[in-house]
Amino acid sequence: MAIVQTNVNYTSQINNNTIRQLNERYPFLELHEIGKSVLGTPILCLKIGMGSQKVFYNAAFHANEWITTPILLRFAEELAEAYSTRGRLYGIDVSRLLRKVTLYLVPMVNPDGVDLVNGAIKEENILRNVKQIADRYPGISYPSGWKANIRGVDLNLQFPAEWNMAKQIKYEQGFTTFAPRDFVGEGPLTEPESLAVYNLSLQENFDLILAYHSQGEVIYWKFLDYEPPRSREIALYFGEVSGYTVEETPIASGYAGYKDWFIQNYNRPGYTIEVGQGMNPLPIEQFQQIYLDNIGILLGGMTEV
Repeated sequence: MAIVQTNVNYTSQINNNTIRQLNERYPFLELHEIGKSVLGTPILCLKIGMGSQKVFYNAAFHANEWITTPILLRFAEELAEAYSTRGRLYGIDVSRLLRKVTLYLVPMVNPDGVDLVNGAIKEENILRNVKQIADRYPGISYPSGWKANIRGVDLNLQFPAEWNMAKQIKYEQGFTTFAPRDFVGEGPLTEPESLAVYNLSLQENFDLILAYHSQGEVIYWKFLDYEPPRSREIALYFGEVSGYTVEETPIASGYAGYKDWFIQNYNRPGYTIEVGQGMNPLPIEQFQQIYLDNIGILLGGMTEV
């Protein structure tokens, strides 16, 4: 019986319980805590494989993009099941693959924000503070339009890759203080969630990363003029297997993201994958189609590295 639920709105509790159940059923799936959120919720990472090439997938940097969380969890379960039975996954020999590659998965970078969007935060003082932030931006629906962490900082505008340029752009757009989205923070890496991903990346020295977001069915692959070896080739492959379009990141959101920093810092392939179509948060009913569209990317990040 499958552990990963694909018909529920995810919360940090569902995510973390699911990860622990996967770890219990498949002990070779290593479980690590890479940090804690602002509210002290563990940010969990699953690790599978023993290969020298290291690949990192993350999801739910943005609160209302939580549909990306079960994508990584379902993939972890399918990979682990195939490995435990010495089977194949969509034609791939998983045992051979995991001798070559080690995969790291952080399915929920922003647990507090996800909990806010899906109604799992009940503490009145926290909700009061958050509502005060939301009330300053009446044009953004609450809580469905919330992308930030619980303090009102956009976690994907926190990385030291032209952070000052991101600040300038977002300030010009009116995001000059804590906000439901698009506030860069008071400096790079001020937020524990972004810092946890940053520190994991420095520690593990990944060869390729995928950052999962929603929506638009688009793959973003460049940062400024950086074009790491094979990055365009792999991006085009991802587009082919998913049906997603491959584009360069729009200028207005082209700085201080995790993918941007990874490319700049390592000159290795890094991708933002925007799944699904519609207005965030996407309904869980889209999950099945999104997963089918993305299985080629999820496997390709491991086979093409």
